[in-house]
Order: sequence, then structure tokens, then C-alpha cells
Amino acid sequence: MSKKAIEKLTGFCIVTGASSGIGLELTKLAAKDGVALLLVADRDLSEAESAAKAHGASQVETLETDLGTRDGIEKLVEAIGERPVDSLMANAGHGLGDAFLTQKWEDIAHVIDTNVKGTVSLVHKIGGNMVLRDEGRILVTGSIAGDMPGAYQLVYNSTKAFVNDFCVGLANELKATDVVVSCLMPGVTDTHFFDRAGMEDTEAGQMKNKADPAKVARDGYDALLKGETQEVSGFMNKVQDVFAGLLPDELVAQMHRRLAKP
Repeated sequence: MSKKAIEKLTGFCIVTGASSGIGLELTKLAAKDGVALLLVADRDLSEAESAAKAHGASQVETLETDLGTRDGIEKLVEAIGERPVDSLMANAGHGLGDAFLTQKWEDIAHVIDTNVKGTVSLVHKIGGNMVLRDEGRILVTGSIAGDMPGAYQLVYNSTKAFVNDFCVGLANELKATDVVVSCLMPGVTDTHFFDRAGMEDTEAGQMKNKADPAKVARDGYDALLKGETQEVSGFMNKVQDVFAGLLPDELVAQMHRRLAKP
């Protein structure tokens, strides 16, 4: 499903998970369109702020907060104030490696709170106002991992399965409006993801041909401008995603095990 294409973003744009990786690259793309940016992450945003200014953003604000907490969401809502949000790029999220039953519950809960609760809460608060105005665009970062039973990365894959389905369902609910919901579905990408997830020693973490986050961001950004519902970034990821849907789940889980097991 696709909606009316636009040439560029305008107005007020929020990018979460903006400090590095795909979020940083989305920040640069939005800045080139000259939007006013509110950049959000749970770590230092100085690089993102500098990049946004260098690439032509009309205004740049930053907010360092944890969107996996209620307090973090409330701080972002407060920072938005009464301003209408024209575009939201909900990219905040992180993973967690190793076997599920060996992980600490607080670490598991934070992945769920960030990837699912934080994302859905933000989309609900901002998307509701977009519907009232009958305009706006939302890009959510899902993952092809969400289409795979994720042995040794179980919580992350499960949260992304939710995100992928949530985006398609929401886009369908909003098909009679001018509000666009797009889901970017990357594969293994050259970001800090594996360091933060404790997966540097896995086959996936050590892959040499990880995707360029700038290319991944460009694919997602273009899908948002075109009004497309889903974008699997990269030809081989598209092939992998198709086969994941055709092969028995137990076989896919075993294949994922080889990639993700320490």
C-alpha cells in the first residue's frame, strides 16, 4: 500500500535514536530538507546536533532521555509542547544477545520497554494529533529479524516482530487518511548495535559485509517520502526475508542460532 508521494519533508520533525547509526543518517537526510529538528537519544547528541546544523536544518533541538521509561516519554512530550509534529522517525531501540534464560530480567524488560512500549506510546501520542490534522508521516525502524525466530537474540527479534506487524496494521487503519506510516526493515547494519547488545563475538557481530547505515537510512527515508508501508533495505535482505517466510520456523531458528550464538 502506498499513498501520495512528496518531494521532501517540511515543518517540524522528530528523530529518536538520533545519536548514531541509522538515526544519525536519518537526521542528516531530514536536515538537508531544511526541517526543524528535535533529536532524541539516551546518549550524547553532540555529533547529531553538529551534523544537523551542517546539513541545513532550520532549527535544531536535542533531548537526552531514555524512551524506555515513562519519564523519558513525558520529557519528550513536554519538549514538543503544543507544536504540531509533521514527521516522526521512531528509530530508538536496542538488542540483547545470549540465551534468554541467562539474561537479567531488567535487561530484557528494558529492550521491551524501549522497542515496543516506547515506540507505541510515542506513535500513539504523536499519531493521534496527525490524524486530527489529517496530515503527517511516521517512519518506524523495524527489522527483518522480526520475521525470524531469533534464537540467542530472542527478545530483540520478538519486539521487532511486534513492530513490523504494528506498522502494517496501523497503516491499514489509516489508509483513508493522509497520515503515512512506513516501516524500515534493515538487516545486519554497521552500527553500534552489536557492541551495545553484547554480541561482538557472534558471527553476525563479526560480519565484514554489514550494510552501510547511510544506505539503509536513505531507503527508509525514500519509502517515507513515497508513502510506502514497508521497506526491506538491501537486495540480499529482501531475499533472506522471503526465504524466512517460506522455510519452516525451526529451520530458520537454527540458522539464526548460528549467527547469534556467542
